[in-house]
Amino acid sequence: METVKHQKWWGWGEEGLEFTYEDKPKFAGFLLDNVGVDVHDSASATPDFDALPVPEPVLKPALKKALAAIVGEENLSTDTECRLVHSFGRGVVDLIRLRQPDLGRMCDVVCYPGSEDEVVALMRAAVKSRSVLIPYGGGSNIVGALSAPRGETRTVISVDMGRMNTVLSIDAASGLALIQAGVLGPDMEEQLNAQGWTMGHFPDSFTWSTLGGWIATRSSGMQSDKYGDIADMTRGLRMVTPDGILELHPLPSTASGPSVREMVLGSEGRLGIITSAWMQVHRVPAKRTIQGYFFPTYEAGLKAMEEIAASDAAPSITRVMDKYETAFSIANGKQSSPMDHFLNQAVQKLMSMKGWNLDDACLSLIGFEGSSRHVRYEKGLVDAIISRNGGMGVGTGPGTLYDQKKYDVPYIRDFLLDRGIPADVSETATPWRYMAQMHDETIAAAHRAMERAGVQGYVMCHLSHSYHAGACQYFTFAVNDSSNSMLDTYYTVKKAIQQSFMDNHGTVSHHHGVGVEHAAWLPQDISTTGIRFQGLLFDGVDPDHNLCPRP
Repeated sequence: METVKHQKWWGWGEEGLEFTYEDKPKFAGFLLDNVGVDVHDSASATPDFDALPVPEPVLKPALKKALAAIVGEENLSTDTECRLVHSFGRGVVDLIRLRQPDLGRMCDVVCYPGSEDEVVALMRAAVKSRSVLIPYGGGSNIVGALSAPRGETRTVISVDMGRMNTVLSIDAASGLALIQAGVLGPDMEEQLNAQGWTMGHFPDSFTWSTLGGWIATRSSGMQSDKYGDIADMTRGLRMVTPDGILELHPLPSTASGPSVREMVLGSEGRLGIITSAWMQVHRVPAKRTIQGYFFPTYEAGLKAMEEIAASDAAPSITRVMDKYETAFSIANGKQSSPMDHFLNQAVQKLMSMKGWNLDDACLSLIGFEGSSRHVRYEKGLVDAIISRNGGMGVGTGPGTLYDQKKYDVPYIRDFLLDRGIPADVSETATPWRYMAQMHDETIAAAHRAMERAGVQGYVMCHLSHSYHAGACQYFTFAVNDSSNSMLDTYYTVKKAIQQSFMDNHGTVSHHHGVGVEHAAWLPQDISTTGIRFQGLLFDGVDPDHNLCPRP
């Protein structure tokens, strides 16, 4: 399908784009010291596509003919690589399975509908033929939600929404835009920006995720402090279900019983296929800036973020990295100019004069948007709070660097995996009262798990997405294990981190969703009664389990 963008089958993003450390003089030494891997050693070769044991599709000629009649022959594919791309997300477990290879139950056919009517027809065909439908956006899912269960014997149809990629209309008076669900983030923003608008939603997966995927996983973007999470932005939508089309009108608020909108948000394809949505949009701000700050400790940064959340300031970004992520960020920086080097030395000298332990210093990024006057006002409020908590401003340099590389992290993940280092992320949300406890206990739990597994590794964290009652903490971890037990080692650490979330007043996930990877912790998160509520909902809407069946 030439008109729809796809990621390369073995990793993140486009073929030919990859992370390099050549212009980052500190990166190699950092990785060797902290993970025990020499980046100068040869990396594993790109997996050999022709050697993969790809099974033949389970697709009867009559069903294939019916599907082709719906979307057109040119918009249906049983091509091996196309099926492979649509059977895996881009989580580290998916990529390890591709490298082993362990292909599990792949999809059998990929359909590219171009309209809601075609999605309705695909749904009817799937229900009639007792097939499985799995909606596909940009393929960036990292919780195992794109793969069918291994024992699935029915035909598995991947519904790629990439042709439905248009901003259909903008209600300027209401600040609402009607947008098709298959649009990728950059394409959506380009269409909105051309008319002077923005949605303000920029998740780390922005370049390879879609509006429908954001809604289905309750996504959060890096500017959520100002614009809200996707749940705040989604005012109405249309979704094709086995029982017909669900339509929710674009309303500012409603009291029409238990919220059906909330049922759709985070449903991960198990209730239907979202075709379009009415989204809150905003005029492109006149001014946007990201200021850098340092705190003497992570705890000081947490306290400042809590005070900012309770203040009259409403920044677009409130992020503070712990000392481990600060060290990684510095190591991932490019070669400094002589002036940058001088300024860095001056900042470190000032920190020392203040009595800071430089190894404990934590970098923070605060974003401001709006009119020049509004930005000055909010920055003044924030500067005062940061000063009261012992922090210091360092200008726009760190923010500019962050803007340049904010979508590069998955490429670093793939670079590490090629060198026998599985790396992943886990995120949670916690009330302010337990924020420091959550951080310290989770870091300790990860270190204990690495020790049990007998491997060297690294774990780091940052706070982002602040709310009145608390915030998200986003943990990144990497382990040095290129053996055949790589997945076992990975899960040892992953499970320790996720259980720490449950033990320290957190949630199973703040914005990545549940899928297969996080399902085991749901009973602790929402209780067994909550699980039963969800099960009754899924079974009631999809009694034959045609939609995204889970193991």
